[in-house]
Amino acid sequence: MNYSLSSRLFHFKQPAGTSRGVYTTRRSWFVTFTDPSRPGAKGVGECAPLPNLSCDDIPDYAEVLARLCDRVAATGHVDEDLLRPYPSMLFGIETALKDLYSDNGVIFDTPFTQGQVGIPINGLVWMGSHEEMLARMEEKIRLGFRCVKFKIGAIDFEEEMDLIRRVRERFSPSEVEIRLDANGAFTPSEALEKLQRLSSFGIHSIEQPIRQHQWRDMANLCRLSPIPIALDEELIGVNLKAMKEDLLDTIRPAYIILKPSLHGGMIGTEEWVDLAARRGIGSWMTSALESNVGLSAIAQLAAKIYGCPPSMPQGLGTGMLFTDNINRPIRIVGSQLWFEGVNSHS
Repeated sequence: MNYSLSSRLFHFKQPAGTSRGVYTTRRSWFVTFTDPSRPGAKGVGECAPLPNLSCDDIPDYAEVLARLCDRVAATGHVDEDLLRPYPSMLFGIETALKDLYSDNGVIFDTPFTQGQVGIPINGLVWMGSHEEMLARMEEKIRLGFRCVKFKIGAIDFEEEMDLIRRVRERFSPSEVEIRLDANGAFTPSEALEKLQRLSSFGIHSIEQPIRQHQWRDMANLCRLSPIPIALDEELIGVNLKAMKEDLLDTIRPAYIILKPSLHGGMIGTEEWVDLAARRGIGSWMTSALESNVGLSAIAQLAAKIYGCPPSMPQGLGTGMLFTDNINRPIRIVGSQLWFEGVNSHS
């Protein structure tokens, strides 16, 4: 087996704001595998660590990725235990190998990849000024989204409350589901009071209200919060099964939200879902600002794990954010993501 590596810088259509800062560009590495026994075939996977967030955001990322690909090319298989500390690399390598031996990019055969069923997704309202977020919210609702996710924590809390209030004045919880993502913006001392105020708007869930690695405070919030709490950043770097069980048993969240590039690749994500389900903890999947290469693989994995269509909207609209995206057979139609058949790699 042979491989090649390349890097590409993507540019956002508009700045993507979170409580950790604003992204205007996004770098991904692409691994391409070929096999002499399959002339003309190639498999492409995206390795996309998030700066200052991914547990494998390391200075020598490209060199480590090359060494891991050397091993895969020599052995023909993925040593999952070896790659556990490098989830974004594992996800890209898993995707490339499955793509290499797939039929026209269909790595999991489901009604989604057969083009029969779309995956419902949430409309994402990025952080910005009050006016910017209001305009983005109006646009998502105009496009037909009935599940809207707000990233909060960057502007004044009262202004964010006003935005959510405007949605609820027009749409009941049964008409528009509201999800919130605080990205750890609240302090432990203020979080419960803010969650109590937000709960009057019929919120579906809130992601990571306080920063990760505060298990006792997070467990207390999960016990007392009137809004179901979902963990996201908290799962980063928790790569061993025993560690995952300890986290879930200690914090007892209502949901976990899984990004394969952050949370263990495909195999690690499936492990998280299984462990959570055994404890009555729900989950859904989202992307980590990958291009359409990574997004296509994540969507196919979500369809495999959660069924077609999944019972809850997934967070799979973010791959459409770039001005210079890579062509793949996926497209957002209304509030759903569709797989649209064969498309050549580019």
